[in-house]
Amino acid sequence: RVMASKARGMLLLLAMAGAQGMRTSTKSLPAWTGLAPSSILLKRASSSSSSLKASPGLRILPCPVPRNKILAAGGVRMKSSPSGMEEGGKFDAQRFYVRPDKLKDVMTAAFASVMRFGSGAFASGYSVGIKKDEPSSYSVLRFGGFMLTEESNAKNFHRPALPLQIYEFESCPFCRKVREAVAILDLDVEFLPCPKGGSVYRAQVQEMGGKQQFPYLVDPNTGTKMYESDDIVDYLFHNYGDGLVPWTLRGPLATVTAGLGLLPSNMLRPGGYKQAKKAEKSLIVWGYEASPFSKIVREVLSELELPHVWRSVARGSSKRQTFLDEMRGALPNETFQVPYLEDPNTGVKMFESAEIIEYLRKTYQEA
Repeated sequence: RVMASKARGMLLLLAMAGAQGMRTSTKSLPAWTGLAPSSILLKRASSSSSSLKASPGLRILPCPVPRNKILAAGGVRMKSSPSGMEEGGKFDAQRFYVRPDKLKDVMTAAFASVMRFGSGAFASGYSVGIKKDEPSSYSVLRFGGFMLTEESNAKNFHRPALPLQIYEFESCPFCRKVREAVAILDLDVEFLPCPKGGSVYRAQVQEMGGKQQFPYLVDPNTGTKMYESDDIVDYLFHNYGDGLVPWTLRGPLATVTAGLGLLPSNMLRPGGYKQAKKAEKSLIVWGYEASPFSKIVREVLSELELPHVWRSVARGSSKRQTFLDEMRGALPNETFQVPYLEDPNTGVKMFESAEIIEYLRKTYQEA
């Protein structure tokens, strides 16, 4: 059953171009992300439940729950206390494992990427290559002293000095196209969710533009503010790309397929505003648009109207190496995993979509 679960999850992710695979260290990140290296306490689950061996300087906390019950959609769990010191840590990874109670959510989220032809899964100019193995470098696959690498042209594009701000909501097909553009261009942006019934950011858009229409872009680097998804996509590619908009983002077909792709998720999880506490600081989330695990987390961020800096890491993104460098030693087998959440309001840092969702609801959603 374990092998069947792993195989099912792997096929699902590969089909959606949402499969993950990477490595880790600690490079400095842009100051506005708020990310910094942190000390880590590790917890490892044994194959069944308990007996654990401690290494010098390492605090080991027994985990009585079988690992097939604790590993969720990312294969890694790290829980944190409000102080910001991780209480949990490294688990034996089960990549592509989908927690049973989240299977329906992940499958409907993945359907959107199928309908969108995998748009948003790969950074612009994506390519693969084979190089001599370098243990500290990101790789999709290692074999016989060599490694399969991923690259893109996005690292050569002009990067905004300040993060763009995009007002949008998860269930909107027009917003989906803009989020895919963000992934393809490998941009980091601040998303300001505007779910139906939300009052904070919808009011801001009304004040700035005169109407509540989404998506709405604010670029503090140029002073640009604009509506209309097609215009925003063109603007992003001309200012932060090579000027060539992919066919998957052009014309009526893009909007129709985005709408059809979101239909199952929108029917099961309508995504209207849920009464929530205000987050004083924007949360930080690593993920990418085509990942179904990232999508189900963003759905909750949108419902709770939680602002978040989105660190986009589509396949081919150079930030995958940055992420692994930042997380050196915290991931089992140095394997790339997203989504990853950092909440500067509580100090919490954690993996696994299912547990991130539970954390967000428990911390911010009001009864």
